[in-house]
Amino acid sequence: MASIKNSPEQIKLAREELGFSAGRFPASIAIIMDGNGRWARQRDLPRFMGHREGAKIVRRIVTESARLGLEALMLYSFSQQNWSRPAEEVDALMQLYTEYLIHERQTVMDNNVRLRHLGSREGLPEQVLRELDESVRVSSKNTGMFLCLALNYGSREEMTTAAQKLATRAVAGEISPDDITPEMFADSLDTHGVPDPDLLVRTAGEMRISNYLLWQISYSEFYVTDTFFPDFDEPELHKAIRAYTNRDRRFGGVDDSNS
Repeated sequence: MASIKNSPEQIKLAREELGFSAGRFPASIAIIMDGNGRWARQRDLPRFMGHREGAKIVRRIVTESARLGLEALMLYSFSQQNWSRPAEEVDALMQLYTEYLIHERQTVMDNNVRLRHLGSREGLPEQVLRELDESVRVSSKNTGMFLCLALNYGSREEMTTAAQKLATRAVAGEISPDDITPEMFADSLDTHGVPDPDLLVRTAGEMRISNYLLWQISYSEFYVTDTFFPDFDEPELHKAIRAYTNRDRRFGGVDDSNS
């Protein structure tokens, strides 16, 4: 059984200590974790060392996000396009995912986190799927933050699969095409039941979305930092959240204070 911490009282205190106001805190954050290879290259290290350092940061960001009471943290770990990288790098990454899922299972449980896989299972090595399934299984009864690991993920493919599911139901007579709503479509995505990101963070200064959560980030605030992901520690996360809390989210409306 998970060791429950991060109670509402603890979360409130943690936010207050950092100066975050009660009403302007993101419920869900998505991160495009970029710059591992460049971080390693700047230090004359193999690219894989950057990925390994990035994995260490993931533990810290997950723990801090749970401590601050996020409802969901979505991490873009490996895209479907990343298979085109050199075979030795891909193999090393798959081994790293296997190790991470094993070694961080206790962190997931200690923080009452629920693990969710985003993406396709097809093509992932058996050992990755085995440890991924085990972490999803043991954390399924937790009640805290969703940790959504986008692994072998592509948003266009996710939306295509969702459309196929609804089309199959329509052909079977379960639903009418006229009955399909945005909510029904969202429920057919990998992220069903998880709040859409209020904040999308991209590290390493790149100004693109990279086929990530295209449906879910329709109203997300963007935050781009030049910091490489292995250096994206807790203070950097706090900076991103603070930038979000200082913005005025109008969702297509107008700011009455300026009228």
